[in-house]
Amino acid sequence: MKAKATSPNAAKRPPRPRAAQTHEIRIIGGLWKRTKLKVADKPGLRPTPDRVRETVFNWLGQDLSGLRCLDAFAGTGALGFEAASRGAQEVQLVEYDSALADQLKKTQAQLQASAVHVVRGDGVSAIRQAAPGSLDVIFIDPPFDAPLFEPALGACARALAPEGWVYLEAPSAYTDELLTAVGLTVHRHLKAGAVHAHLLKRSAA
Repeated sequence: MKAKATSPNAAKRPPRPRAAQTHEIRIIGGLWKRTKLKVADKPGLRPTPDRVRETVFNWLGQDLSGLRCLDAFAGTGALGFEAASRGAQEVQLVEYDSALADQLKKTQAQLQASAVHVVRGDGVSAIRQAAPGSLDVIFIDPPFDAPLFEPALGACARALAPEGWVYLEAPSAYTDELLTAVGLTVHRHLKAGAVHAHLLKRSAA
C-alpha cells in the first residue's frame, strides 16, 4: 500500500493561538424569555446557573414590577436582565471589567431595555453610594476568590428598602451569626453544587 504523502511544511506550522471562547445562557422568564446572552471566557466569570436563577426568582416572585434593583457585580448581566425581563422598574448593572461592561451595553441596546442602566465601576462603591432605603433588590455575586463579600454585605442594610432583599451567591454558607454585624438575616438558602445561594433581608431593629 502506498504511503499517504504529507506536506514537508506540515510539521512546521505554528499552533494557532487559542481564540477567546464564548458561550451563551438564556433568560428564563418574563418579556425576554429564551433570549440568549453571550458569556465571555474570562477568569472568575461564573454565570448563575439556570436552576439557581429559577429558584431565586421563585423566591423574589415572578413579577418584579415597580422594584428598583442593583446588580453590583453584573458580569454577564444574567441576574439584572432577568429582573428587568420580569418588570423591574429600574435595574443598574455595575461591572468593573471594561470588556464585560461594553458587552452589557450591547445587550441593553439589543433588548431595548430602557429600565436597565449599565455603569462601569466598583460594585461595593455603587452600594455605598445608593440613597438610604432606595433599593428593593441587591444582587451580590462577585468572583468567588475576590475579597468583596464582606464590604458589599456591610453596605447593604443602609441601601435596602425596609422590605427589600439581598441575593447573595457565595462559595460557602452564610449564617445569621455571620450576618448580625451587618444588619442582615437569612430568609432562604440553597446549595447547588459549589454554589450557595441566599436570600437575605434586613434584621429586625
